[in-house]
Amino acid sequence: MRRSAIPHRTHPSIRLVLLATALVALLVSAAAGAGQANKRVAKQAENPTLGRTILTTTRGRTLYGLSAETKGRFICTGTCLSTWHPLVVPAGVKPTGPVKLATIERPDGRTQVTFEGHPLYSFAGDSKAGDVNGEGIKDVGTWHAATTSKASPAPEPQPQPESPYPY
Repeated sequence: MRRSAIPHRTHPSIRLVLLATALVALLVSAAAGAGQANKRVAKQAENPTLGRTILTTTRGRTLYGLSAETKGRFICTGTCLSTWHPLVVPAGVKPTGPVKLATIERPDGRTQVTFEGHPLYSFAGDSKAGDVNGEGIKDVGTWHAATTSKASPAPEPQPQPESPYPY
């Protein structure tokens, strides 16, 4: 059998399939690059009870860290999670707030937000924004509100000049 000298032409429907496949691949790679979405998960608030500026959820609930949870070591697991609720984000989401936040993978596979190396939690005993009922609770460590700075001290009263008229 002799091959023809006429070049082989690609059928138009095959070209369309190849073009569609290339377009889908391009869209998937663009979506994968955009997968590192940012999500605002925290804000800060002056807390008069503590006299400090603390981190809160976007709804104003105090965020806490456990002193013993450092360097990837989790203490709050199991029944602890019914009282202390981890601040989590979907995998691949970068948490944002008024300070630098990071993430760590929990033992159950969820992605938890951290501040200064401590995983962040809200406390079931806080019933409204501004509550700090979890502050100082001792467990295997001590729970503390995530503090971003101490509140500015009230200015001291300035001495008043003496009156030339004592009476």
